[in-house]
Amino acid sequence: MARWIEFATAEPALARQVEERFGIRKHKTLATLRKDGSPRISGIEVELADGELFLGMMPGSLKLHDLERDPRLALHSPTVDPPDGHPQGWAGEAKLAGTVIEVDAPDSPVAGGRRFRVDINEVVFTHLNGAGDRLVVESWHPGRGASKLERS
Repeated sequence: MARWIEFATAEPALARQVEERFGIRKHKTLATLRKDGSPRISGIEVELADGELFLGMMPGSLKLHDLERDPRLALHSPTVDPPDGHPQGWAGEAKLAGTVIEVDAPDSPVAGGRRFRVDINEVVFTHLNGAGDRLVVESWHPGRGASKLERS
């Protein structure tokens, strides 16, 4: 597992692309595991601050209960469609997987709100090549570093 700052230090260009994709809209998609092990997706806001990636949770929310039982998660950036007739204009999408660790939430806007730091075990940025005819999957894993795969 790695903190955001470790990823950003190891792969600054990739980190900027991922951060840009996560920053295009306020709401992201969070995947957690329900009590029975089935997946749950929820909308969530993400905060990048002080070299860390944070999530805030409302007290009593189902996603909070999921993460209390099993701290594993996946986050997906907001997405946008490519411009019509111009696939190479697609800016791509980002996702990451990891676990959460609860941290203090002294400035929570909601009484009883909880805050979690995300420790990362995978970051992926998917986009098209310059010609717009191949999918490019760039990824980073702690201890293994970055890799790039192109698919037609």
